[in-house]
Amino acid sequence: MRRSATHPPAPKVACSAPAAASTHAPRPLFLRGSERVARLAGGLATGLAGLLGVALACTGSLPHAAQAAQSAPVVSAHSTATLITDASTASATAPLHVALRLQLRPGWHTYWLNPGDAGDPASLSVTASGALQGTAQTIIWPTPQRIRDASLMSYAYTGDVVLPVTLHLQSSTADVHGWTTLNAQASWLVCEQSCIPEDGTFTLTLPTGAPLASAQASLFVQAAQHTPVPSPYPVTVSPDGVLHVLAPGLNRQSVGNAWFMPQERGQIAEAAPQALTFDANGLSLRLEPTTGFASNRRLAGILVLQAPDGAERALSIQATPQAEAPAPAQTAALGGMPRAIPAATPPSGTPQPTPTLPEEQGAASQASPAPDTAAPTGNALAEGGNTTGDLLRFIVLGLLGGLVLNLMPCVFPILAMKALAVARMGQSERKHQKQSAIAYAAGVIAGFTALGALVMALRVGGSATGWGFQFQSTVFVGMITWLLFAMALNLLDVFAFLPPALGNAAPRQHGLAHDVLTGLLAVVVASPCTAPFMGVAIAGALAGPPLTGLVVFAALGVGLAAPYVLLAFSPALASHLPRPGAWMDYLRQFLAFPLLGTCVWLLWVATVEGGATTVLLLCSGMVCLAFAAWVYGIAQKRQRHMGHSRSCTALYGVALLGLLGAMALLPALQQQAAQQPGTATALPNGTEAFSQKRLDALHAASKPVFVDMTAAWCITCLVNERVALNTDATKAAMTRYGVTVLRGDWTRRDPAITAFLHAHGRDGVPFYLFVPAQGDAVVLPQILTQGLVLRTITPKP
Repeated sequence: MRRSATHPPAPKVACSAPAAASTHAPRPLFLRGSERVARLAGGLATGLAGLLGVALACTGSLPHAAQAAQSAPVVSAHSTATLITDASTASATAPLHVALRLQLRPGWHTYWLNPGDAGDPASLSVTASGALQGTAQTIIWPTPQRIRDASLMSYAYTGDVVLPVTLHLQSSTADVHGWTTLNAQASWLVCEQSCIPEDGTFTLTLPTGAPLASAQASLFVQAAQHTPVPSPYPVTVSPDGVLHVLAPGLNRQSVGNAWFMPQERGQIAEAAPQALTFDANGLSLRLEPTTGFASNRRLAGILVLQAPDGAERALSIQATPQAEAPAPAQTAALGGMPRAIPAATPPSGTPQPTPTLPEEQGAASQASPAPDTAAPTGNALAEGGNTTGDLLRFIVLGLLGGLVLNLMPCVFPILAMKALAVARMGQSERKHQKQSAIAYAAGVIAGFTALGALVMALRVGGSATGWGFQFQSTVFVGMITWLLFAMALNLLDVFAFLPPALGNAAPRQHGLAHDVLTGLLAVVVASPCTAPFMGVAIAGALAGPPLTGLVVFAALGVGLAAPYVLLAFSPALASHLPRPGAWMDYLRQFLAFPLLGTCVWLLWVATVEGGATTVLLLCSGMVCLAFAAWVYGIAQKRQRHMGHSRSCTALYGVALLGLLGAMALLPALQQQAAQQPGTATALPNGTEAFSQKRLDALHAASKPVFVDMTAAWCITCLVNERVALNTDATKAAMTRYGVTVLRGDWTRRDPAITAFLHAHGRDGVPFYLFVPAQGDAVVLPQILTQGLVLRTITPKP
């Protein structure tokens, strides 16, 4: 996005408004913009002030009050960018501070010099011409915020952002009229759920004269207050990444928390926890070095010290390698906690990773770090650890997860279809059996790989998506409902999945394309489930490099397809298949009913997501599809017995109209989903809706909490609720031990639940976390039993 902004000789007046609260807790510097009406009024006042400034400047009677120094804005749907200066005049006797001001829309952010694990920093180049000349492009960066997304950490700004440069001007005789023109080129990246690169060209003309503060000078003062100051303490870094601040006064009474943000990418694992410890000589932060870390080179960055009351101060440091460190005696006279700068809500601390139950240890014990920690499974691939070993481990977990997925309730309709395919093998030639299995496996592997690539691409683009995210779309749920309904009609012999050109073929002679499509459908229906072993494998795949992630997703597909392939290529197993006979027709028709049952379940899911009107639209579409299938089947039978004729063509046309009638309902379904917030599922007695604030409050009060992350489209979740969570024995135990159950409903998109899942190294539901009154939190496996839940919540002696 490229835009340009020019400005008349007299700059505009700029107004600032206090910032609203941000989900990323912006500091006072980063103020949000005013409402549109206020901006319209302010723009009118600005224009009048600009015209008045031109008139006064032309008559040589500029007043001594502060004048505006702001270019015309570059406006997009996500930000408003302007070029501002701290003085309304240009002078060769004093430097001119120029800044790119970005007023970001709520929820959007832009990046620091080191963006972290994702993003790109802003850039600004300013050139002065006319009466005075000069250039500047080095941004003086304010202290950024830390923004976590799953196992990634970004350093960014939100709200009203000011990025200044210092312009030193020199005299020139090129312009006898005494005007200096600033031409600036800037680029920046803005991100929310997606990332959009933007840039702009700005022009601002200032009169020459003695330095006179502009109306924007206060913004530069605020930026300076939030700019890191040089550290008054010596700082060293050890070869294994321990950052030590030599200051005896920095102790537990003066420092409640601290974190380090490196100036360059690739030095440390940005999202890894930084354990804070104290000794007699000061404090230490244990960083996690990466392959780019050089133990013999200074480590530059920002060290943020947070007092127990939440006040912060940012220090610019150049950590000396420990071999060159000064002696401790040199720091004996150093003071304690530096003057703190008030800040908004501080970032979260660094709690210890949450362990898992023995039932899931070994495979998933590293999949669930606490909210401000990074999942070791993701970091290993992303940051150059034991890449080969970790990749092999994720591949094995992916294979196991795919195998177990065959037994998950949400895949039961596809199991039924595979059972029919296995039965058909008894009357097939050996070569066709192998080809069918290979085609099915190709469809499964391609489906898993494509879906994984889509999730990774959306997350790289800034979207906080997770595994099974597509079922959060009412339109997607509706289309899958219609597809399964059409497959049920096919199993009931209403019609055959054959194009009109092959209408003379036998209805059961499906080609390899049918097997590939069956494999793709297996992935689509299985995607909302997270089987044992899958959670760790998917978390590692999404956190690692794209190529290794695709390998892990392909391994999941291999595991899902393995039983069918094994049966087709094993003569010993194939010999145990029942002999073909009339029973196969009855089995084929019987298998339509699990698919119809799945359609009923998906209709309920659509009702939860889009409201009651959604059911009317989906059922209307099913009537249209049933009519189209019935007419299509009549045409196929007539063509098979009498050959192709005009009447067959007419019938095919009528069937097409029925199909188009169903498709015509999709826009209305989309509109209904957008307008309808959905129907909230009723919470059982004693269960509260999940919120991070409520969880923190209960934990602070030393009360045990059981967190249940579920979704209406997750059959595994519903089964767990029926057999383990909503039973009388479990409810009685929860009441007896004072356990509060917090249930998060991820049926529709919920950024808070997505962030909670990502913070614990998970990308799908079900997810269960028990936080005891005292001690470490425990992650439960995806498949629950009543006994397992009772043992988990029972207080330990």
